[in-house]
Amino acid sequence: MAVTRHHVGARLSEIAIHNNTVYLAGQVAEDTTADIAGQTREVLGHIDRLLAEANSDKTLLLSVQIFISDIANFPAMNTVWDSWVAAGNTPPRATVEARLANPACLVEVVVVAAQRS
Repeated sequence: MAVTRHHVGARLSEIAIHNNTVYLAGQVAEDTTADIAGQTREVLGHIDRLLAEANSDKTLLLSVQIFISDIANFPAMNTVWDSWVAAGNTPPRATVEARLANPACLVEVVVVAAQRS
């Protein structure tokens, strides 16, 4: 069974596709000076771009894991999420507070999605 990878680096690939399922690496903001809302918007933009590259989109999300550095940011992150997620296509989701690898990152999002047929 073939696995297709995009943006392959020494440590990780940004996208892996297997059996019409798209797996994205955890996405973080490049602009770590932004607040949680700004970082969340940027991360969701990265997800939109990568899913489009993999012939998918946010209406095809199968599972989402969200890691936030401070649970106090949960409401502000959810405000951005709620304006982005496709109504009627909300995926199963988990959100946890976690110490992220880069302390300047406030949010990291991991998604699994189906490909368009």
